Amino acid sequence: MSIEAVVNSFTITEFLKDNAKFDSFVNEWFAIINENGDGKLSCDGIRSRFGMLLPFGSVPPPHEENQEIFKRFDEDGNGFLDFNEFKSLMTEIMHAVARSIGASPIVVILAQGSLLMKPVLHELASSS
Repeated sequence: MSIEAVVNSFTITEFLKDNAKFDSFVNEWFAIINENGDGKLSCDGIRSRFGMLLPFGSVPPPHEENQEIFKRFDEDGNGFLDFNEFKSLMTEIMHAVARSIGASPIVVILAQGSLLMKPVLHELASSS
């Protein structure tokens, strides 16, 4: 299923403010990336699935940059991201997407499970 939607930075920032919805969203992505269910995400594991996180057909950053990004969010330095560290990463990604879209609305076609689907559905439910 895909939908056509009008999106701007407000769509995303309002979704981020809804803690319960955003936590649920992060939980879903954490489970998708954490294939073995151990509750820890490795740098390579995230990179191999990073394309799913990035919108608009973006490509993952080069390996060295990916490691630097990972280190920034690996707060305890154990070589893995736990849920809270991953949530910080996802928050940063969503803010970056909001900044890149800006206040001007854009029309997008979103596939089921895409990064922006939940914020769009959240906005639609809020406006009803």
